[in-house]
Amino acid sequence: MGDNLPVAGQIGRMMDRSVHAGIAQMTGGLSPISLAQAYLDWALHLAVSPGKQLALVDKAVRKGARFWEFAWRAAMPGADTADCIDPLPQDRRFRDPAWHGFPFNLFQQAFLLQQQWWHNATTELPGVSPHHEAVASFCARQILDVMSPANFVVTNPVVLDRTVRSGGANLAAGARHLAEDWSRLLAGRPPVGCEDWQVGRDVAVTPGKVVYRNRLIELIQYAPATAAVRPEPVLIVPAWIMKYYILDLSPENSLVRHLVAQGFTVFMVSWKNPGYEDAGLEIDDYRTQGVMAALAAIGGIVPDARIHATGYCLGGTLLAIAAAAMARDGDDRLRSVSMFAAQTDFTEAGELTLFIDDSEVHFLEALMSNQGYLDAKQMTGAFQLLRSNDLIWSRIVRDYLMGERSEMSDLMAWNADATRMPARMHSQYLHRLFLDNDLAAGRLAVEGRPIALTDIAVPIFAVGTEHDHVAPWRSTYKIHLLSDAEITFVLASGGHNVGIVAPPRPASPYHFRIAQRPPNGLFHDPDTWLARAARRDRSWWPAWFEWLEERSGPAVPPPVLGSSGAAAIADAPGSYVLES
Repeated sequence: MGDNLPVAGQIGRMMDRSVHAGIAQMTGGLSPISLAQAYLDWALHLAVSPGKQLALVDKAVRKGARFWEFAWRAAMPGADTADCIDPLPQDRRFRDPAWHGFPFNLFQQAFLLQQQWWHNATTELPGVSPHHEAVASFCARQILDVMSPANFVVTNPVVLDRTVRSGGANLAAGARHLAEDWSRLLAGRPPVGCEDWQVGRDVAVTPGKVVYRNRLIELIQYAPATAAVRPEPVLIVPAWIMKYYILDLSPENSLVRHLVAQGFTVFMVSWKNPGYEDAGLEIDDYRTQGVMAALAAIGGIVPDARIHATGYCLGGTLLAIAAAAMARDGDDRLRSVSMFAAQTDFTEAGELTLFIDDSEVHFLEALMSNQGYLDAKQMTGAFQLLRSNDLIWSRIVRDYLMGERSEMSDLMAWNADATRMPARMHSQYLHRLFLDNDLAAGRLAVEGRPIALTDIAVPIFAVGTEHDHVAPWRSTYKIHLLSDAEITFVLASGGHNVGIVAPPRPASPYHFRIAQRPPNGLFHDPDTWLARAARRDRSWWPAWFEWLEERSGPAVPPPVLGSSGAAAIADAPGSYVLES
């Protein structure tokens, strides 16, 4: 009997994993257990908190009185109809003046008061874990957003007016849009308009060659645009959750093109889109076959040159891991490290942590065990929920109720061209970085030995963005606590993508703040830094270019494309970026 237990245990685990994978498939990867735990934690603590209940009753009565007093004023001709509650600054649903006319002002005021009450109900309840409180508040907000008066024809004055004036043509157009979008979704085709931004024709068009390829990356070397270049090349490591060409969009929006025009030799990692056969890839495979392989290839093309290494998002986290390991081992090939919207400490990783706890990770692992990877659609859904008003409901109102179509931009088309995450790598990332925070704690091992970010001695240029839901700027700012190197920190306007893709323009819509801390300098908390760093109303890109130039040598003749002893493999953008 005892000999059969291990086999029975394996069968049991397989059964459990199969069931959990099926549940995760139906829920889009979300753990119903995690949601139930959050709800029960909140509901049970509320049930035994008569003081909180009394406070909520009091708030409900006072909000009700405020609403009926407002309703009375709104119904009286010529009376003052000043709102009794204002939307949050980021809430753009009720900005049209039509929302202040009767009876639509009643709809939006009642909704906003209810939204505020539910925020009061799901927060500041003693005994509830911070994670469960955040989940409960988030879920309440999502349910309320579904019921927003902005989402229905008869309660949205802008949609209603359009419907009356057009005789319902907007709803007919919206129905056509819905049918087209649904058919594209079922067929696995990209959204409408993406065909106007083809890779290699409209985006990712900066001239260059693929000079190295392995099973995980293609390394692109871009052709020089100046007669002389800085001797230190720039290596860019993007995240493999996205296609690399977010940094080489249409020419006017291409960071690569601007870098080359400034006289830099630029190399870009283009990651392979993993499939089922790549399920066993690990984080260290991305380090060795990605960052380290690229550095070796660059060393063959530009011998003895130190490199300005740059990482974006998860690519920046990987670069920090590689840089710390190189510093530990005495490898001095890096001249500087730049990290764009990249976290190295995950204790304050923002609203994305709503989807990450032990139960959630378990269900994701069960789902990935069947697929071999985490599908792009499953990741995209989580990101969209974090900004559901902007990314889901506003689009539904515009496309299906107003009958309009927004013009597809290069950045929007790129956003629809997502990639997958290998199962083992993603599991390690969630456990070691998000849940356990091993990198910041000095517990992450590379080649059997722990690494420490404090070993990085080269100058660091770190960029955070004001409205980043993926890598909040106060989280990226924590590099000041983890390294004693010279750190230049930039806080840019915009979010995770728009804040990074901020090209210089004559009438710039961008702004940023910048400050430098010398090596071993004193630490300032984020709020103090924010108060002291002066605002500059322009793109932050030129500030980075100047920073790189100050840490580069005199100009030299540009290297030959692919001069590592072997001919270039293919023209940019290569083949990996075209894989779906």
